[in-house]
Amino acid sequence: MPDASIPTFPAPKNLRWSAATAAFQVEGARTADGRGRSIWDDFVDAPGRVIDGSSAEPGPDSYHRGAEDIALLRDLGVDRYRFSISWVRVQPDGTGQVSVPGLAYYDRLVDGLLEAGITPFPTLYHWDLPSSLEAEGGWLTRDTVEHFATYAEIVAEALGDRVKHWYTINEPISTSLQGYAIGELAPGRQLLFDCLPTVHHQLLAHGRAVAALRENGADAVGIVNNHTWVRPASDSAADATAAYLYDLIHNRLFAEPVLTGEYPDLAPFGVEMPIHEGDMAAISTASDFYGINFYNPTTIAAAPEDAPVPFVQVPTPGTEHTGFGELWPIEPAALTALLVDTKERYGTALPPIIIGENGASFPEPDHPDVRIDDTERIAYLEGHIGAVADAVAQGVDIEEYTVWSLLDNFEWANGFTQRFGLVHVDQDTSQRTPKASFDWYRALIAGTR
Repeated sequence: MPDASIPTFPAPKNLRWSAATAAFQVEGARTADGRGRSIWDDFVDAPGRVIDGSSAEPGPDSYHRGAEDIALLRDLGVDRYRFSISWVRVQPDGTGQVSVPGLAYYDRLVDGLLEAGITPFPTLYHWDLPSSLEAEGGWLTRDTVEHFATYAEIVAEALGDRVKHWYTINEPISTSLQGYAIGELAPGRQLLFDCLPTVHHQLLAHGRAVAALRENGADAVGIVNNHTWVRPASDSAADATAAYLYDLIHNRLFAEPVLTGEYPDLAPFGVEMPIHEGDMAAISTASDFYGINFYNPTTIAAAPEDAPVPFVQVPTPGTEHTGFGELWPIEPAALTALLVDTKERYGTALPPIIIGENGASFPEPDHPDVRIDDTERIAYLEGHIGAVADAVAQGVDIEEYTVWSLLDNFEWANGFTQRFGLVHVDQDTSQRTPKASFDWYRALIAGTR
């Protein structure tokens, strides 16, 4: 067997390399220094919501062990570190008073990264809406946009002298469709297509944040969404229509307002967006990059006539899958297809692309006796970085590739049953142990220098 730590293909030499985490998934310390409650605290505390009944404690405990994370990133050789800032750690109630200790944590993290020669690349919002705001309607209400704009100003004023690169909002699709439409994620609502106003309010919050960040010295700002390559399950007209509608609501609904200033036709869903004068101009303020998170393609079939939605996801034939099961197929060529299609669809409206997340979970022991030889993850990463290289060769402007995730972490409603990390984390002790994929990614990065 070849040495898994040695990449077997030439990686693109013009990419920046990054690894990512998110605050709720890695920080722990849910009550430290006056941190408030978010919708994810409420979600995990509700019986039956998380499949293994776990909470995010202690998990990696990055709030107390951030120096270890920075040491790992330095050893890995990444150019940038994508992390998120917890709204409720900065503003415990989502409005009003700022937590000085909470902001101080991010001050220390930013300074530590810069000292290590790593560019901090924070995300303002990675799903942890303050519970108090959700109680007032959450992303269904326009007031949340104004509160988010204030939060963005607070963070920008505190960190903008050192942090120049920002993501605004992570995967608004997941908040809208999984959080508000079908209830798989926090806040656990089941509104189906009545959730769509949450799309508009998140995108408007993005636009307001762009202005706040640029006023405080940002060099590069953009949003990042989960995108997928959609194909119909068959050649039938019904499946083709279902796939068209799924692509519209998963991909186009989130990309087109940001890139073109217009929503696609939402008549099939019977919902009108709550657009006010000036909203679309704010949403489509020119971004410095467009972030794409990609994990797998999606095969769509027409749903039964009496189903509440017109499409259903089905397994993709002829593919292996990750630890999430057959609806998470592994097909690197689908990433190339998505990236090329995005370039062709949006043309000059599309800024440079950043791959904001890409990675895979596979079954791994909670308490291994030896280092994990995660060859399946290495194969996944190699295939998808190769897919990025293929897209670059076809003229797609891609600036950066980001592995999800640096660490095994609390995987939302799946708790600690799924592991994405380059680094194994014992969720009881928070001990970190690099896997074979860590060495592989380090060697790949070194080979591009």
